[in-house]
Amino acid sequence: MEVISPDLKRAARAIENGDVLVCPTDTVYGLICDAENKKAVEKIYKIKQRPKNKLIPIFTSDIKMAKKLTKINSRQEKFLKQVWPGPVTAVFHYKKPGIRVPNHKFLLHLIKRVGPLAETSANISGQPPTTKIKEVLKYFKARKYQPDLVLDAGDLKPAKPSQVIDLTGPEPVILRK
Repeated sequence: MEVISPDLKRAARAIENGDVLVCPTDTVYGLICDAENKKAVEKIYKIKQRPKNKLIPIFTSDIKMAKKLTKINSRQEKFLKQVWPGPVTAVFHYKKPGIRVPNHKFLLHLIKRVGPLAETSANISGQPPTTKIKEVLKYFKARKYQPDLVLDAGDLKPAKPSQVIDLTGPEPVILRK
């Protein structure tokens, strides 16, 4: 588990190599990898000790990229234009992962460079997500499965994980505040 300052070229190369990274986001520290690399996504499950029945959301850079992953109707798009980029993960179909456009320049540049990223908070399942880098490092330090690269941006502003909103029905429904 190598720890470096955020470096866009290095992060992009690591993602392209199938690595899992700890990365600052607009909410809490997250675990990220190439959303289309099944081995990398599997590694996130192992690192986080996440149950297989809990899907891992996806970061996209904008609504256009999100539309390549799922169908978004005009009503949903109108809603998303009001909340993205930002801390809102939208669910479009039952048993499909949520999608989010983060309000974080570094992440948006990274996503534009490498494509959609699987993402989840950088903690062990059942433990609280965190904005503090020392807590993130402590979570993974002595574990068998660890992130490959940690992008240390120091402590982030206090924040909570994203709100999760179900957009499958006629009205948005909050699944997680």
